[in-house]
Amino acid sequence: MAKLYYRYSTMGAGKSLDLLKVAYNYDERGMRTLIFNSELDTRFGQERVASRAGIHKEAIPYSSATDFSALFTEKSGGLPVHCILVDEAQFLRSAQVMQLVGIVNREGIPVICYGLRTDFMGQLFEGSAALFAWADSIEELKTVCWCGRKATMNARIADGQVVREGAQVQVGANESYIALCREHYLSGEPDTHRR
Repeated sequence: MAKLYYRYSTMGAGKSLDLLKVAYNYDERGMRTLIFNSELDTRFGQERVASRAGIHKEAIPYSSATDFSALFTEKSGGLPVHCILVDEAQFLRSAQVMQLVGIVNREGIPVICYGLRTDFMGQLFEGSAALFAWADSIEELKTVCWCGRKATMNARIADGQVVREGAQVQVGANESYIALCREHYLSGEPDTHRR
């Protein structure tokens, strides 16, 4: 039975690298994947998924207005698709998660989504909340805080300080975010020696 998977973590845990590994495994077996990435993620170019390790692969950009059912039909071109991979899934809308559920049920193929659990203020993203509600399988990809404990929070950093206000979406990497354990997130103690 095909499933909807949600693999989540904080920033820097290797979500995109894991997605690329899965795509490679399908490619190596001659199986076709469709890879989607949010158009908001422009760090490595809009039509690609890239990891900080330097590996990348072409992707189909999606927006909050994308109809995944229609896009699947268009991009599959009548050819078999064996798996759908979605990066930056926290940016999905609830309706889009339901479209992906429909693809899993109708097409009988796995859909694997990768994204953040919460924003820099500790609030669930809409897409993450819907995926927690509807995914058949939920897996945390773990990373560590500078202190060595498990990181669970995405802290936004500006001028070496933890930022507590601002727009929910601000795309960035190590220059803008750091994964912290809950204690260091709440105390506002980023690792100043790392920067």
